[in-house]
Amino acid sequence: MSTTFATIDWRGRAVRIECEWIAPERGDAPLVVFLHEGLGSVAMWKDFPAQLCAAGGFRGLVFSRPGYGRSTPRDADETWDVDFMHRQAHEVLPPLFDALGIAEAPWLFGHSDGGSIALLHAARFADKIAGLVVLAPHIFVEDKTVANIELARSAYLDTDLPQKLGRYHDDPDSAFWGWNRIWLHPPFRHWNIEAELEGIRCPVLAIQGEDDAYGTLQQIRGIASRVPPTQLLELPDCGHSPHRDQPQAVIDATVSFIHNRRHP
Repeated sequence: MSTTFATIDWRGRAVRIECEWIAPERGDAPLVVFLHEGLGSVAMWKDFPAQLCAAGGFRGLVFSRPGYGRSTPRDADETWDVDFMHRQAHEVLPPLFDALGIAEAPWLFGHSDGGSIALLHAARFADKIAGLVVLAPHIFVEDKTVANIELARSAYLDTDLPQKLGRYHDDPDSAFWGWNRIWLHPPFRHWNIEAELEGIRCPVLAIQGEDDAYGTLQQIRGIASRVPPTQLLELPDCGHSPHRDQPQAVIDATVSFIHNRRHP
């Protein structure tokens, strides 16, 4: 794996994006782009992207969104709006792909907020995405999601969570508060992207754990009702991070999904 940085112009300033390539020498292999969760980063994925790419013979791109990992942190007074995931999908991904010279249609592999961003990007740029694998994505806001994000806020204030996140982010306050404040902002309770999903034209594999503390199975079932024929994988004994709780099941399903859709 090789780490590099790309610079994009976003919100009127230059933003540096931390990127890591996996097996770039596999020139003709499908490219899988990994989009992390609300507190994720390149480092937070650990070795899962490499394992998946090795199993499928894929190339991979892992990156940290603005405000995360080693990417440019948020300004101290910068707050995110209710449309923050739309902005990531519509305003960050296209210039990032341009800066990295990605002209092909990649496969997007997104977890949690990253899954929602993948869905939004595919809905807007339908002809530029080969397919989607989304793990525990959000398509609307549920009470249990907000309740557990409130618990995370208490943990950040009262425990060593900032030090733990500091292993994965240059500025853990930037990563945590950007995510936490918008999810707990009262107007965000009305955030809903169900209608936008109907713009998706590529194949979709939606995966969720039956024990997900941050959402019910209505999230991925809602995708299937809007984007037929979405393939669903509901995993027992699995929480909000299927790639950590059930990595082999996720790898097997993803490899089969991409190869079968690439060579029907």
